Amino acid sequence: MLRPSSLRSTSSSRVLFFSSHGVARRPLASAPSPLPPPEWIEPFLDVSDLTHHRGDPRNPSPWFPRVVSLVLASAPGSLPSDLASFCRRFLIRLSPAFVSHSLRSPDLRHRPDLALAFFRWAATQKKYPGHHLDSYVALIDILSSSDNTETSRIKELIAEIRARANLLPAAPSAATSLVRSLGSTGMVEELLWVWRWMKESGVEPSLMCYNCLLDGLVNSMFVDSAEKVFEAMEATRVRPDVVSYNTLIKGYSKVGRTQKAVDRFEEMQEKKIQPDKITYLSLMQCHYSDGQFHECLVLSHEMEEKGLEIPTHAYSLVISGLCKEGKPFEGMAVLESMVRRGCKANVANYTVLIDSFAKSMNEDHAMMLFERMKNDGLEPDQVTYGVIINCLCKAEKLDKAMELFKFCKENDVLVNAIFYSSLIDGYGKAGLVDEAQGLFNEMVEHGFVPDSYCYNALIDAFGKAGRIDEACALFKRMEMEGCDHTVYTYTILMDGLFKKHKNEEALKLWNMMIDKGITPTPAAFRALSKGLCLSGKFTRACKILDELAPMGIVPETAHEDMINVLCKAGRFEQACQLADGIIGKGREVPGRVRTIMINALRKAGNADLAFKLVHSKVGIGYNRYGSIKRRIKFQTLLNS
Repeated sequence: MLRPSSLRSTSSSRVLFFSSHGVARRPLASAPSPLPPPEWIEPFLDVSDLTHHRGDPRNPSPWFPRVVSLVLASAPGSLPSDLASFCRRFLIRLSPAFVSHSLRSPDLRHRPDLALAFFRWAATQKKYPGHHLDSYVALIDILSSSDNTETSRIKELIAEIRARANLLPAAPSAATSLVRSLGSTGMVEELLWVWRWMKESGVEPSLMCYNCLLDGLVNSMFVDSAEKVFEAMEATRVRPDVVSYNTLIKGYSKVGRTQKAVDRFEEMQEKKIQPDKITYLSLMQCHYSDGQFHECLVLSHEMEEKGLEIPTHAYSLVISGLCKEGKPFEGMAVLESMVRRGCKANVANYTVLIDSFAKSMNEDHAMMLFERMKNDGLEPDQVTYGVIINCLCKAEKLDKAMELFKFCKENDVLVNAIFYSSLIDGYGKAGLVDEAQGLFNEMVEHGFVPDSYCYNALIDAFGKAGRIDEACALFKRMEMEGCDHTVYTYTILMDGLFKKHKNEEALKLWNMMIDKGITPTPAAFRALSKGLCLSGKFTRACKILDELAPMGIVPETAHEDMINVLCKAGRFEQACQLADGIIGKGREVPGRVRTIMINALRKAGNADLAFKLVHSKVGIGYNRYGSIKRRIKFQTLLNS
């Protein structure tokens, strides 16, 4: 019989008792009637006598909204007393099923403090049989999805579950939810314990449970463990589906195992499991991270052929990859295809294309895209403006760059150090050193910390302007402010010192760079060898070059660069001596040195000497002195 509990109250209505003769009589004042015991409230009305469906979820208990509202209206500290008073007033107790259902309320999902307080209070009810596993799972789900995941609280709850080993067999579906919640928080130790617990309890994991476990392990970077679970899964009746493969491929992408991702992709097709857009996107991410940009393009074409929807991020990977390869026009074609298929381009797509056009010195296309982006209703962000200012600076349009820079400051666009670095570099290369220095000072005043690129731009400007003392002072300031010197810093400063004939200081700088373990680039050695050759110390340059070989540094064009420098300076005798020394020590093949020398003389404008070399045996022929054979030296060109 239906008995709505809401009719209970503690009112003072009198109760009549009947004698054996049926005569009503009042109870004695000294013997008040005892209150009935509190009733356990379930989340759904019991209408078993009215319908064949017991506990029909379409008939929720009227107590459910009242209890949830009370919890939400209370403070965590006062909630226990509020709930106790409420239940005492209406002679009710909340059953484990009611507690579990209440914790699933969407209203409590964003109040983990209240959910936890409600959970703890419920367990204190008299004769409470203990929480169901569903209640633990619901609470862990709330705690794991909050902004500040409370891992310590979750660990406490897992410890309580472990202490009650009989929970799992009664609720295998709840165990799957538990695996999902723990996986999302990255609590791998607890996740693997639940997995073992299921196995020991004889609970066969479902496909969803396997996939949740794989996802949790992959998100925590335990890809090897995920791989073992995947292999164990294949040995059971539960077969991996497209979600299983997608999760594992995502894991391979995270740890850079592109070939394994490709192998799994091919395995899917062999097993007649059709890859979806997520599969392709994960595999494209693998190839992109590995620098295999062409493969991203191939996969996008394959998606088109199969009629799959290409996500915006997939297009972004293809466009970005083509731009990294210096192919902005091909990237532009992909953008047009993207728009034709109804996929709207975003700010990042336009920005990477603008940057690529700018780097290829195609300012017109970069500015055209910038205008098109605004016409499409997209608002450029600080990255886009930074790219455009850098583009204008490289195109030597400093007035336009400064105009746009002022526009950004006046229109609340966040200006950063990159803006200043581009402008400093632009003004420095244009020879406007004072303007570049003014921007550097302004940047520091506004609280921006200059990086190596910014310092290098100003040092280069000072060096090219012959203000080498200021360049050296800036070099020391970098060190004092904890900014790392790069190989480029040493290169430009050495070049400036050599131009001012401060050869010993330049050599000290080179030795400092080597001592700090900074690997010289071909450009760094070129600056050093050029300075030494022009100061008549080409043998010293050759010696340093020999010292680099054991370090695994062998600039391919080093000898060619030195000969070119000497010939360009009109020092043909020294060039010939260097060429003879290179051949004499076996550093280069004679024929190659001869070709280098011919080209260097021609570029230096000495066509007569170059023509004479072409029609001689110098470098490759020999003179005989009796039984002795000696190579014809380059210096004979100048003696004859």
